[in-house]
Amino acid sequence: MELVSSKWVCAFLLCFWLVFSGAYSVEGLRGNSKVKGVNLGGWLVVEGWIKPTLFDGIPNGDMLDGTEVQFKSVTLQKYMCAENGGGVNVTVNRDVASSWETFKIWRVSESTFQLRTSLGQFLTCDGEQCSVSAAAGLPSASQTFFIERNNGRVHIKVMSGAYLQATVGNQLTGDYPGMPSWDDNAATFEMTIVSNNLHGDFQLANGYGHNEAKEVLKRHRNSFITIDDFRFLYRHRINTVRIPVGWWIAFDPNPPSPFIGGTLEALDNAFSWAQSFNIKCIIDLHAAPGSQNGMEHSASRDGSTGWPTPDNISQTLDVIDFLASRYARHPALLGIELLNEPSVTMVPLDTLVSYYRQGYQIVRKYSQTAYVIICQRIGNADPLELYQANIGSHNIVLDLHFYNLFDTFFVNMSAADNILFIYKSREAQLQALNNANGPLVFIGEWVNEWNVTSGSQSDYQDYGKAQLEVYDAASFGWAYWTLKNDRKHWDFEWNMRNNYLQLAHILGAESEFSSHI
Repeated sequence: MELVSSKWVCAFLLCFWLVFSGAYSVEGLRGNSKVKGVNLGGWLVVEGWIKPTLFDGIPNGDMLDGTEVQFKSVTLQKYMCAENGGGVNVTVNRDVASSWETFKIWRVSESTFQLRTSLGQFLTCDGEQCSVSAAAGLPSASQTFFIERNNGRVHIKVMSGAYLQATVGNQLTGDYPGMPSWDDNAATFEMTIVSNNLHGDFQLANGYGHNEAKEVLKRHRNSFITIDDFRFLYRHRINTVRIPVGWWIAFDPNPPSPFIGGTLEALDNAFSWAQSFNIKCIIDLHAAPGSQNGMEHSASRDGSTGWPTPDNISQTLDVIDFLASRYARHPALLGIELLNEPSVTMVPLDTLVSYYRQGYQIVRKYSQTAYVIICQRIGNADPLELYQANIGSHNIVLDLHFYNLFDTFFVNMSAADNILFIYKSREAQLQALNNANGPLVFIGEWVNEWNVTSGSQSDYQDYGKAQLEVYDAASFGWAYWTLKNDRKHWDFEWNMRNNYLQLAHILGAESEFSSHI
């Protein structure tokens, strides 16, 4: 009985979708259409999970920027601790490790590192016989340590050559006599890597060093996305690509260290290829100075979010000015997204709204027709908060990212549960936003993946169909995340070639486009 009821609900909602899905069209797209797009993720902004082999050649690759580590004295059997998260001397007196006993790595070279506390201060040792403190706001030589490794054990040496040791008084000092062995002594610590989750542009460039990173990224940018990919998208009637870029693109060909130039040339190529196949481009500022969400795809160094400062915001507006002035008159430009996924916990709404208003005005200096796209804050923020902000008068779009992932709410859902959630909850939210007096609605990221571990091909087809039918009702359209990915269900091309995602009932037949080469 429950299954029958669910089918009637889905049938009703499908009819509702058929009425409203064609009610909108987007200026600049061929025909009476909306955005039917694909993201080019992992190309001009690195995300290690999309292509993990990019990081394979980095020495000490498990100790990249942002790696979290803990140190335990082998003689005292106590953990190194920055009391209160920093601000005082460092002790070695904790039986159990938590946040005060966890340090984030800032990598200087493959063997030298700086150690940051949970409050953002750096461990300091001013020469031999020092007591190690955790009070420095910015790192320099006194905050830089050599870490020598032997399996799970380490020695930590200050720049003067002296080794740190855990004293019998539970202090951490830089006065171990001589060179320690690897047996149980006061200078030997067990190092535990708690997390090594950040694999973005900062980690790649700083991990390899400039010269090697330049070669790695040159090969990647020249091969990961090519004109053949645009031909593939055209044949499958995709009319738009959303292209993530990092703020350093405005400084090409020589961006600030450690970032590597070359993304501007690649973006120029993308625009040329798009124009050849009558595909439109959305430039998405995915990574802002200081990081707007602490994630690898915003190029955070250590998981911190430093974007909401006057200097960083001013620099970000300069980047928007650069992009708008360069591409506003290009026939392939559809829109500019001012910022991807700002954090609800770290980016205040008034700060974000002020930035969006200024960004809108900058784009309008160069184009009256380009769409200005604003992204909701991630972390369960109500997207309606941006409808009430009066950010701009016309051609403004709200970007939502819909994943049945990344939340415990979805963990135990069955295939049928996921599909019903799309038809009921997602559809209702979309219609409410479509009907509100505000920006157009764009599902800028979604994926044919879920937490279901035993889904069949048919299950995936049904799930993809549900998403396409519902998201196609968004007033601006949708874009799949992403074109290519080592995780196959995230890979649009794999889904299409293997018939896990079926677009024909949404996009129409392929045949009328197949002759364009």
